[in-house]
Amino acid sequence: MEDYLSLFETYDVLAAFWVNIQLSFWAAIWALAIGTVLALFRISPIPSLQWFGAAYVNIFRNTPLTIILAFGFLGLFSVMQISLAADLNASLFRIAIVGLAVYHAAFVCEAIRSGVNTVPLGQAEAARAIGLSFLPAARLIILPQAFRGAIAPLGNVLIALIKNSTVAAAGSVATEASGLMKTMIEFRSDLVIPIFFTFALGFVVLVIPIGLLTTWASRKLAVAR
Repeated sequence: MEDYLSLFETYDVLAAFWVNIQLSFWAAIWALAIGTVLALFRISPIPSLQWFGAAYVNIFRNTPLTIILAFGFLGLFSVMQISLAADLNASLFRIAIVGLAVYHAAFVCEAIRSGVNTVPLGQAEAARAIGLSFLPAARLIILPQAFRGAIAPLGNVLIALIKNSTVAAAGSVATEASGLMKTMIEFRSDLVIPIFFTFALGFVVLVIPIGLLTTWASRKLAVAR
């Protein structure tokens, strides 16, 4: 037991989880913004926008996240010399956020589109009847109801994003949780099982409240039909 507790004096586990929380927070905001625009494209009456939205979703949803993050580090940063900050670690951190955001935006788009499908067709027809064009109708009538119907799937995307933030190690963000776990196991292989359960428990603690909150919110804010 003393050996196990001594790990927390040597390694800052909480700081590693804080890196994952920051990655997830910023990536979730960007993914929500990009995903909302993509959802508008997919329900747009303009065929070229529909095609672009569908192509984006199919490409990024079917591309492994590891490849996207590795491309960000090896392709954008190393080969093309694209830096998002003056500091090396900050630049790698931001590239990881971009990779996580563009990947999960595809899933956010589909979650919002599933919410749009819960909006009765008569709502859109009524909007057109009073003279609203596509964007005002989407902004004022369709999207507010769609978000309420998409709370549960959006919560699932957020949970997946938090767990997938560990893949940022592939983008050389070595200070996040899975990178620290790997380091701890390398130097304390005699404690591999307690180390594993420590990090597994940490993610369970992060994820379960989000699942409970989104389940409660989806029931509370569900649109009555």
